[in-house]
Amino acid sequence: MNTRVLKINSVSQQKDILTAAQLLKNGALVALPTETVYGLGANALDEEAVKSIFAAKGRPQDNPLIVHISEFDEIYNLVEEVPPSAKSLAVKYWPGPMTLILKKSKLVPDVVSAGLDTVAVRLPNHEVTRAIIKAAGVPVAAPSANLSGSPSPTTAQSVFEDMNGKIPLIVDGGACRIGVESTVISLTGEKPSILRPGGVTPEQISEVLGDVAIDDAVFHNISSSRKVASPGMKYKHYAPATKVVIVKGDREKYYDFLEKQSGNFGALCFEEDASKVNCKYVSYGKESNSLSQSNRLFNALREVDSLGVDVVFARYPFEDGMGLAVLNRLLRSAAFEVIEVE
Repeated sequence: MNTRVLKINSVSQQKDILTAAQLLKNGALVALPTETVYGLGANALDEEAVKSIFAAKGRPQDNPLIVHISEFDEIYNLVEEVPPSAKSLAVKYWPGPMTLILKKSKLVPDVVSAGLDTVAVRLPNHEVTRAIIKAAGVPVAAPSANLSGSPSPTTAQSVFEDMNGKIPLIVDGGACRIGVESTVISLTGEKPSILRPGGVTPEQISEVLGDVAIDDAVFHNISSSRKVASPGMKYKHYAPATKVVIVKGDREKYYDFLEKQSGNFGALCFEEDASKVNCKYVSYGKESNSLSQSNRLFNALREVDSLGVDVVFARYPFEDGMGLAVLNRLLRSAAFEVIEVE
């Protein structure tokens, strides 16, 4: 298959938007830009189209997908009920990097939700992608547009590296602003629960809903037999070919740890660490700016393989704000291997 890259910078490019929309409507896969990462989109109501997402990515069938819409009212066709909590969050944070999990309607195929009775829905903050979804006239199921397990793509070039020859079209809408996937919040239990941290922080969710739980899967590996309602809760994700190990400790302890290492190793650190480390390195943002870390992380994980080392030791980020999302992605890229240094 020949994979075309089509640059769309504006909703005024109606001809190009219709080209992408028609492909989606006809059951083809299209990679789409969002403010978080690039998504691999298919008509969410077309079972065969959705199945082709799993085939292109090599994605496990028990890993549910997020359904993207172009405006809030489209959610009513996808879910049984929209509770007041969902409306309040949507008013505050949609369009944006937030996904809501609700009881699904009969319209949503089981393949989208991995056989669960819930569906994950998001209204992305990217006007080109919303225009494409609107023109297609169907909701779009879209996980990240990468090979399953590898770092998510934040540029069209990264999508091309993983998906060339597998899909007909990549819409190049520029680099993603946030750089990690959306926050996923389940509203189906007694208490709202964050299943995956992302661009809307726990503190921001609490401003609207009050007390919010954070699922254990954010910090720890979970049983392979557990059914999960959100992507990013199960399996090793976001990993380069190079082994990643996280080092937890303050700045000086991290430097001391690196000084004691031998063999072929590298560092995944902050920009401020560059002059201090004694090995090859890749930086993933500024130490005091978790948004710069989220924006840089996946590209940094892709660059790690160019160091030519056997293992990289990643510096542990702060957990506040966007830092929790950064930590979650690092933990999964390292298969939860963390060394605490005293």
